[in-house]
Parts: sequence; structure tokens; C-alpha cells
Amino acid sequence: MKFGWLTLALSPSPAEDAARIDQQLAQAQEAESLGFASVWLTEHYFTGESVYNDALMFAAALAMRTERIRIGFAVLQMPFHHPVRLAVQLALLDNLSKGRVDAGIGKGTVYNEFEFVGHGLRSADSRARMEEALEIFQRIWTETPLTHEGKYFKVHVPELRPKPVQQPGPPLWRSVISPASFQECGRKGIPILTARLGVPRLRERWALYAASLAEGGHDAATQARLLADAALWRNVYVAASDAQAEDELCALLLRTRAHMMHIRHDLNPPDFVIDPAMLNPWTDPAVSDADALPYVLETGSLYGSPARVREQVAELRDAGVQHLLCQTGFGDMSHASNIASMRRFGQEVMPAFL
Repeated sequence: MKFGWLTLALSPSPAEDAARIDQQLAQAQEAESLGFASVWLTEHYFTGESVYNDALMFAAALAMRTERIRIGFAVLQMPFHHPVRLAVQLALLDNLSKGRVDAGIGKGTVYNEFEFVGHGLRSADSRARMEEALEIFQRIWTETPLTHEGKYFKVHVPELRPKPVQQPGPPLWRSVISPASFQECGRKGIPILTARLGVPRLRERWALYAASLAEGGHDAATQARLLADAALWRNVYVAASDAQAEDELCALLLRTRAHMMHIRHDLNPPDFVIDPAMLNPWTDPAVSDADALPYVLETGSLYGSPARVREQVAELRDAGVQHLLCQTGFGDMSHASNIASMRRFGQEVMPAFL
């Protein structure tokens, strides 16, 4: 197996932002020293989540402070980026990092409409914007001069400079959850990221992705590589004992959920309604904490002593997962607690699977 480290921590107040940014840089460097294969950055705005906000600038800082670890995005919210500018930024980042970039892309948050409003947009056309941006992306790496005249973008690009180190460009990953998305990405040979799936459902989705890769006519080496890359995102908290890990993780997750519900209630515009199909017990404000917590522990979390977490990782491996993204920071968790959990995982769990 291979392991990535993912950051989605919260800065509780503007006064703490600078310190929290420095801490996340230090945590990413610690991930490299512990042997994590990749670091994955999230992109959120205005509330202290993803406190650096601009994941691309933060990634450039990481590229200068690391040597081996790959730098991924889970995910870039495409409607907030002009596709030509984003292609240039990713090409530069690929040069700065010497070819270590993985670009997860998505149509934007389905819960935080205030992020769209803050960028002068609404989410109703986010999928269409993303699809048109992707059309430009799929051509710009190899087809300059490029002319595109669409609904959202009208561009003429003489040449993309600098050329990315990875050819034709950094791998473009997609975030998936539905069976149809696993099938589509498998047939097209697109690397995938997913989260919040219980083990029985995971087995089904991984088998579906494998079958779709074969249906897409990809050669055996490509199928094997994409299956090895297919990434599962989990909360990971390792403490000295099972009881300590459960108590501390539950408290952190409940504070995180309270923050999440508060900002959505207060900041989303009155005319915005979350698509009911996108809700689950953790994201549905109508579900109590007492019911939401068991759901997120079962479908989204690995926690306990090192021995217990090794058993949980082994269960995922046996379900077909070869690439695990570990979110080790939750809400306002302290830097010291995060580093301690990372070290237990890196030193006492990961070696059993490498």
C-alpha cells in the first residue's frame, strides 16, 4: 500500500491564521520525513478551513520545503479558476516541484454556497463551467496554439509556457462517490479519489472501477497503475490506547460538525437549498449528533491504538484499497496532537503495509 497525508484543519480565529499556516507547513514536512508518499491540499474559503485558502500558492511553498513527496489537490474547485491561468500555475508548480504534482478537480462544494457567492458566482452552472474548463485543459497541454470559443471562456493561447515536467501534463484526478462516476472514470482511465464509504460498499466500488477499466480497453499495466492509485480518504487518529483515541476523536469531530453546520446556516444565502441526494447523516443538519457520529466513525474514520489501526488498514487492503489518504487533523486540533498521531501512524502502522 501507499499512504498520502491530507490536510483539512481549521484555524479557530483570524489571530491564529499565521501560526496555523506555519504549522501545516511543518506537518507536511513531517509527513515527508515519516515516509508518506504524497500530501493532499483542500480548497475552501472565508471560514478558517483550509486556512491558507489559496492551495496553489501553499503548494508552491511546499515544493520549496520538500524533496520527494508528491503534492496533490483534493480538490481544486474549478469554477473558481480560469482554466488557462490554472494550467499555467500547475505547469509552473510542476517545474518547481520537479514533476511532483497531482491535480484533483471538482465542480465545487455542494454545501458551501457562500464560497460561490464570494467569488461572484452561483453553483447552478458549476458542472457546466467545470466541463468547459476541462475541455480546455485536455487540449492545452498538447494543442497550442489553442483557440476555444465556448459559453464561459473565449481564449486564444499561442503557447503554454513553461511546459510541465510531467508530460503531457500533471495527472488530473476526479472525486467520485456514485457508481456511475466510478464507471465513467474507469472507462476513461481517470485516476480517482473517494471518501465516506463503508467497507462493503468499498468492495463493490473498487470492483466496479476495475471492471470499467477493462471495459475501457486500457492495457494491463495502465489498469494496474490506476487501481494502485485509486485513493480512499479517511480520518486517521492514533493514540496510546483505543479508549483515548475514541474519546479525543469524537470530541474533535463533534466540534468540527458544529462549526460546519453553523457556517452553512449563517453564511449560505436564503435561496440556496442543498441537493437532498448529496446529504448523508454527517452532512444533514436534520440528523442529530448522536446519529451522525456513529456514521462518520464507521464510514470515514480509522482510530485507536497502533494495533487496532493496523487491523483497520488491513481490512481496507483486503477490500482492494492500495492507496489511503490520511486526514490527521480535525477542526481546531492542536499541532502537538496532530504530530503525535502522525508519528504513531508513520512509525507503528505504515511499516506493516509497505
